[in-house]
Amino acid sequence: MSAFQEQKTLVRAYQAALDTSPAGQSAQAIAPFMVRDLDWRGMHPFHEQAGPQAVAELFWDPLKRAMGPLQRRPDIFIAGQSEKGDAGAVWVVEMGQLMGNWMQPWLDIPATRKLAFLRYAEFNRVEDGQIVQSAFFCDILHMMRQAGIIAVPHQTGQFMIAPGPRGGGGLLYDAQDAGEGAQTLYLIDRMCDNINVNRTRFASFEDELADTWTRDMTWSGPTGIGASYTIPRYIEQHSGPFRTRLENRQFVGHLSRVAEGNFGGFFGWPNLSVQNGGGYMGQPKNDVQAEMRVVDMYRREGDKLAENWIFIDMLHYLNQQGLDVLARMREAHS
Repeated sequence: MSAFQEQKTLVRAYQAALDTSPAGQSAQAIAPFMVRDLDWRGMHPFHEQAGPQAVAELFWDPLKRAMGPLQRRPDIFIAGQSEKGDAGAVWVVEMGQLMGNWMQPWLDIPATRKLAFLRYAEFNRVEDGQIVQSAFFCDILHMMRQAGIIAVPHQTGQFMIAPGPRGGGGLLYDAQDAGEGAQTLYLIDRMCDNINVNRTRFASFEDELADTWTRDMTWSGPTGIGASYTIPRYIEQHSGPFRTRLENRQFVGHLSRVAEGNFGGFFGWPNLSVQNGGGYMGQPKNDVQAEMRVVDMYRREGDKLAENWIFIDMLHYLNQQGLDVLARMREAHS
C-alpha cells in the first residue's frame, strides 16, 4: 500500500484551518503547517511568493473578502513520490472548485453578487511534517467569464464548468495499492514520451493518441481553450490548433509528476515554451518565445487514460506577448 498518510493528514489539516479562518486571519491559520520560507507559486499576477504571510496577504485574504466564506469542493485528492524535479519528494495534490458568493471585486473583476466557482489545482510538497513548497493554479479567465467578461473570445473547445471524474472516486484519502499508481504513472510517462520523443513512430496523430487514450476521452481545458470530448473532437478543437498554430515548441520539464490509484498529474514552471506562429488564441503572429506554466491531471480507466483536466497560466502566457488582460479589463470598465 502507498505510504503517504501522514502527508495527506497534514495537508487536510492545513486546508481545514485555511477554510475556517476569516479574511485577515489566513496567515495565522496556515503558518503552523508551513515552513517560514515557503516557496509558493501562483497564477499571474501573483507569481512566486515566499512565506505563508505573503501568500495569505496577497492571495487568500483578498479572495476571501471577495467570495468568503469559501466552500472547498474537491474532485481529486492524491499523494505520491515525484519522479521529476527533486525525485522522491512527496507531493499531495488536490483539484476541484472553490465556491462562494461573489460580493466584492477580485483583481478588479467586478463582483456578480451571485454564486461563483474558482477552478483550482494545488500541489503541496511535504517534508518533515511541514509544507515546504506549493503551487496553486486557478482559472482566472473562468472567473472573468462568470462576470460577463469574455477576455479571450477565440475558444476552440466548449466553455463550461469542468466536471469531476466520471463515476467519482477521485478522493483518495485512504492508503492505495501502490501498483495501481505505478500503472497510472507509466501511462502518463508514455503519453508524454509520445508527444516529446516518439511522435514520428505513429502513422497519424489519432494513432498516437489511441496508444494511451480511450476513444471517448474527455479533455477539460482552461478558459480560452475550452473542453472537448472524444479523440477526433480533441484533435479538431485543441491539439490540432495547438500543434499547427504554435511553433518552436520546447519542452522544459516538470517540477512534480505523481500518481496514486487511477489518478495522477504534474506541473511545470514552465512546462514548455512556444512561439505564436499562427494567431493562437486570437493573438497576432509574433516571434516571442513565450513560456507556459501548466498543470495536467488524469484519470486512468483500465489500460488507458480516460480524462484530463488542464490548468494553464493564460494571463502570464498572453502578457509575454504584450496583452495584459487585467489592464485591458480595467481600462474597459473604468
